[in-house]
Amino acid sequence: MNPVQIENADVAAVFDQYPERMREKLLFLRRLIIETAATTEGVGALEETLKWGEPSYLTPQTKSGSTVRIDWKKKKEDEYAIYFKCTTTLVASFREKYPTEFKYGGNRSIIFNEDDDVPVEALKACIAMALTYHLRKKSNKRKK
Repeated sequence: MNPVQIENADVAAVFDQYPERMREKLLFLRRLIIETAATTEGVGALEETLKWGEPSYLTPQTKSGSTVRIDWKKKKEDEYAIYFKCTTTLVASFREKYPTEFKYGGNRSIIFNEDDDVPVEALKACIAMALTYHLRKKSNKRKK
């Protein structure tokens, strides 16, 4: 998957609807997700699609990870976020590992203000944890 070119027309249309200042921020998150997937062992090909109308990133080939989504909401116009499945332990794990690096939205998101400096390495580690969530769960079951 090319980090610049959005091949899914529906996804591209959603990015086109974001205000320009937020589009740049979300395209940056998109690039981090794609680059992290490409460099994380066991993830395989990434699928870019829409879930709940939001750009979403899945691991259909390997089924290694949990869906990662990104979005901006009009009601909180200077914030954007990266979302994780709320029934996982991902955000709790991020909170434990990075208690002060991020602003968390309950058990489902990491929220950024448009003026925030994104802690890139910490965020890439969180993305990698999400994209390998099911691999780790399987590995932990085998160890028991």
